Formats: sequence, structure tokens, C-alpha cells
Amino acid sequence: MTVVCMLIIAALLAAADQLIKLWAVKELAGGASEEFIKIAGKEIVNLTYTENTGAAFSMMSGKKWFTIGFATVALIVFVVYMIKNYRNSKLAMIFSAMVVGGGIGNLIDRVRIGYVVDYIEVRLFRFAIFNFADICVTVGIIILMIFILFGGKSSSENKQTVSEESNDAG
Repeated sequence: MTVVCMLIIAALLAAADQLIKLWAVKELAGGASEEFIKIAGKEIVNLTYTENTGAAFSMMSGKKWFTIGFATVALIVFVVYMIKNYRNSKLAMIFSAMVVGGGIGNLIDRVRIGYVVDYIEVRLFRFAIFNFADICVTVGIIILMIFILFGGKSSSENKQTVSEESNDAG
């Protein structure tokens, strides 16, 4: 997988995020919460429009330039990571592209309108309202941390290990 492919994945995720947010602004802004997933009469997930001027869980609320700067630095770090390590693991690169795509989606909001549009509200338990970009960033980081902590190997390393094991057995 090339760096270009990874950046295309990131761009597609950011574009999807922006399209969903445009829909959320048009359909949900100024309105009441709408049921999205309901099971046996219990609201699980609603669509609820909100504007987040901070970072995760509204931390640093109102600190627009700090959140823009932090997000920009984090994105640069992930892009450099992708460029330096794209040959090591396709899986790690896909999840890095998720982090970058989600980060770009939220960064576009911060720069363009001064806040991030959030719209997914988990009603099953009390939780922050979030968006598609947040899901990309969160899932990408969690999987990358697992991958790093448990020593994910590249496909070429796996092939070499299998080859060595078969030579030892024979």
C-alpha cells in the first residue's frame, strides 16, 4: 500500500465526514433530537445537533487557535508516521489513514466555522455527542495502540517467520 493510497483513504474519510455534517446542519440544526436506533422501546442512539467549540468532550472549549494548532501538529505527526512506515504494515497504515482522515474532517470544521459539528448521541448511557470523524480518530488510535503494544508485524516479517519455522521443522 503506497502513501498515496493512504492519503486517498484519509481524504475520502474526511470528505464523507464533511458530507454527513452538511446533512446534519441542514436536517438537525435547531431541531429536537431524532430517534435513530431504538430497540424494544429503549432509545439507543439519537441524532442530536450540537456545536463543539472545544476538543474531545468539549475540553479546551473556546480555545479555537489552541485546538487548531494541536490538531495540525498531531496530523503532521501521523502523516510523517505514515510516510516513514508505510512499508511496515498495511493494517497500521489503514488505521493511521483513519486517524488522519478524521482529524482533517474535524480540523476543516474548526478552521471554516470555528466549531465542530457533532450529531451522534448515545442514549443507552450518558456519553458525549460525537461525529463520524471522532469515530475514525478513536477507532484508528485504539487499533494502532493495540498494534504497537502487542508488536504487530509487517506482512514481510510474518512471511520470514513462517519460512524460518518451516525450515526448522523440516
